[in-house]
Amino acid sequence: MARMIYAIATMDTKGEEIAFVAQQARQAGTHVLTVDVGTSQPPVVTPDIPRERVAACHPAGAPAALGHTDRGQAVSAMSAALVAFLKAEHDAGKLGGVIGLGGSGGTALIAPALRALPIGLPKLLVSTVASGNTAPYVGCCDLTLMYSVVDVAGLNRVSREVLANAAHAIAGMVTGARPTVGRKPTLGMTMFGVTTPCVTAVRQALEARGFDCLVFHATGTGGQAMEKLVASGLIDGVLDITTTEVADEVVGGVFPAGPERFDAILERRIPYVMSLGALDMVNFGARDTVPPAFRERKLHVHNPQVTLMRTTPAENRQFARWIAGKLNRSQAPLILLIPERGVSAIDAPGQPFHDPEADAALFDELERAVQPTPTRQICRLRHHINDPEFARALVEAYFELAQATTVPGTSA
Repeated sequence: MARMIYAIATMDTKGEEIAFVAQQARQAGTHVLTVDVGTSQPPVVTPDIPRERVAACHPAGAPAALGHTDRGQAVSAMSAALVAFLKAEHDAGKLGGVIGLGGSGGTALIAPALRALPIGLPKLLVSTVASGNTAPYVGCCDLTLMYSVVDVAGLNRVSREVLANAAHAIAGMVTGARPTVGRKPTLGMTMFGVTTPCVTAVRQALEARGFDCLVFHATGTGGQAMEKLVASGLIDGVLDITTTEVADEVVGGVFPAGPERFDAILERRIPYVMSLGALDMVNFGARDTVPPAFRERKLHVHNPQVTLMRTTPAENRQFARWIAGKLNRSQAPLILLIPERGVSAIDAPGQPFHDPEADAALFDELERAVQPTPTRQICRLRHHINDPEFARALVEAYFELAQATTVPGTSA
């Protein structure tokens, strides 16, 4: 059976428009099903997939997704149902691509379901709010937003042009030929400016062994993007060298990892090497944006837009417990390497964040809190994170894990 484009809208208010999109995409040679996610009035055009079928996928059953009188509750409930519905359709091999239409409410309803789909699956959303702050809708996935220019309210001279372009765009994404270059085993790595020498050495060593290395800037969204690719099955192993996002998550910096950091990696059970890069710092914006409670702390202006705050022993113990709470649930082999002589370029003798007492609090608490098992190793090394010897140890640790878990491309 040919995979379908699912064309989604609240068809009580956007039925005519989504039907036009479906017609245009069919004329481009694709198979299309319209999906109704309306929450109030009956659809103005009969959908191929009615809202009741979508609602039945809500984790609490159809009644939880239908019948709300409050619009906000209705949108949230139907959005949760749509996430589950599209996941089931994708898992069944039916989904070739998705296009949605919406105003502010429809965009808020449809976008989470598109974000939940794997990276690489074509997904496009025509929206009235696509020209402002789009981060809440796109997140860290490859969702394409197209600004509707006029409201999605009827077919007119402008909306026909925009919607036809959107229909042909999704059709092209679905039918276009994919690259045929052979796939190398792919690794994810996390980096900050203060861990660049280490990550660069690791990357070069692994690329020389035939790996495709994806480096992510550890700015909150960087870690989330890496884990999205892991969850999508596009990353075969991870060297999480720079876990600084935990510090911002716990203390309240501007680059938080989010509460789900590490979860996708551990759930996928892929080879996982972790270290503690840049856990000596919490990130804020320009110096005058540092919260008043922290202005008397040890600060370092990294550049005019980024101010770093040195972490304390108490905070470092919190980070250790946060990390341990994740690692203690791991089922697959992992190795945590601790660089005892410093975790960043500015955590070294003569540098502004050199603080052996604070580092020791992090290292000691990790050893206390992480429950060791035959497959969960912690190794302390008498190296700085940017020492060449530490980079070599990371590479060796990865091969030790990869060979044990039969990841492709890991022969010595």
